[in-house]
Amino acid sequence: MRTKDYHEIPKVRDKWSYLYVEHCRVDQEEKAIAVHDQYGVTPVPCANLTLLMLGPGTKITHAAITTLADTGCMVVWCGEQGVRFYAAGTGTTRNADKLLHQASLCTHRQSRLHVVRRMYEMRFEQDVDPNLTLQQIRGMEGVRVREAYARASLESGVPWRGRSYDRGQWAKADPVNRALSAANSCLYGVSHAAIVAAGYSTALGFIHTGKQLSFVYDIADLYKVDVTVPAAFQAAASVEKNVEREVRLRCRDTFAQKNLLPRIVDDIDYVLAFAPPEEEPTGDFDSDPARPGDLWDPERGVTPGGVQYGGEPPTQEELPL
Repeated sequence: MRTKDYHEIPKVRDKWSYLYVEHCRVDQEEKAIAVHDQYGVTPVPCANLTLLMLGPGTKITHAAITTLADTGCMVVWCGEQGVRFYAAGTGTTRNADKLLHQASLCTHRQSRLHVVRRMYEMRFEQDVDPNLTLQQIRGMEGVRVREAYARASLESGVPWRGRSYDRGQWAKADPVNRALSAANSCLYGVSHAAIVAAGYSTALGFIHTGKQLSFVYDIADLYKVDVTVPAAFQAAASVEKNVEREVRLRCRDTFAQKNLLPRIVDDIDYVLAFAPPEEEPTGDFDSDPARPGDLWDPERGVTPGGVQYGGEPPTQEELPL
């Protein structure tokens, strides 16, 4: 087994989790970026940042996007308070080993069910009875989540009447439901950045299915009870106004305290049982993002890509019609 290189252990695990900005201009400043808003100019060392969330009223320059891409910082365009996802940039790796492994597991019934059970075991922190059906396991998960809400309500003193909100009437939701939505959006963004940076697909989900972010929801659900539920109830208990900003700050600190980014990268590899290939890859795709890559062959497997020119030119008879 060859040792892992820095592309297999993405530097995303060592970075800050995320930064959310709105109603500002983001520009390049030397080898970093700077945020210009009504309060002045704030330099941001983007080499240490995993995710930049651009909210409403944000303008960003081409130079800033180039700098963020070069430093491996994911950029997400989102709605107010980060509660809607519109678009995202590319990740740091161009190697497809992990994505192909994920696709293989996702498209076979038994391997997919194995991954689903492993994800639920991570949530329960114990083995799942192999005789239980998937519907029964989902029932257990519903009980676990309801108990987490009740426990957070008791500890924070915030009344809990159930999970309920309407995106079209955001202000009518109670503070704790708004805080939960904002906290989960932060968690989705960080999970999205970690998934793409590690070389996996956000669309190939196992528990969730059918959306471009299905795998994001799968991974984020591993941490909600431990991370976003307590943060949301604490935020709702501490402030009456602008609970969304309060919970974003709490999530930022909680993500750092719980080392969330390293956990996400390691946990994805664990649930998908990914192991690096025994043989060295034929080329380092990350060193040259524009390199087309290898060619698939049904007999030889993978062969080096690119057209090799040389030798005598073909005769007129050898040319295709």
